[in-house]
Amino acid sequence: MELLVTIISASLISNVVLSRFLGICPFLGVSNSVSTAKGMGVAVIFVILISTAVTFGINNMFLEASGIFGLDLTYLQTIVFILVIAGLVQFLEMFLKKCIPSLYKSLGIYLPLITTNCAVLGVALTVSQDSTFSKFVTAMAYAFGTSAGFCIAIILLASIREKIENNDIPESFKGKPIVLVVACLMAIAFTGFSNLNIG
Repeated sequence: MELLVTIISASLISNVVLSRFLGICPFLGVSNSVSTAKGMGVAVIFVILISTAVTFGINNMFLEASGIFGLDLTYLQTIVFILVIAGLVQFLEMFLKKCIPSLYKSLGIYLPLITTNCAVLGVALTVSQDSTFSKFVTAMAYAFGTSAGFCIAIILLASIREKIENNDIPESFKGKPIVLVVACLMAIAFTGFSNLNIG
């Protein structure tokens, strides 16, 4: 039950994009079509889950004072985590280029941007610095909930953008302004989940 609460809380109540404002760049940039948004959402889920698992192990085994070296190297977390995430994204990019070239082309420049997606780094740093996620299973549940929340948000925005594409929108709101208005309305709607009693 605790894991389910963690997943629901991370995905809906404190959505990484709509309440913490992390990962805005791919959220706005890759939400032109639902198919591309799904691809980006799945890629982010994969990268967040793998990077959280790897950084959790690195942090506990090497960086914390209780690790192998017995030294407190937690000041190196950000650098080490960025290197791990960059390596994983490079692996994902090579995999997509070889196995799913259509998705690779549709993601374009935004695939390498997962490396600098602050949502991915934010999850890794939150898990390593918050004592709530001291257990591996809880950390992975939080990572899955956060990445699923990103995926839900980007697919919702993409589907709304596809629906309003042919609507009669005032000239001054066409393009990015209407997308920002929609994103704001989604953020307001997601605040309704804060009253959700799941405990």
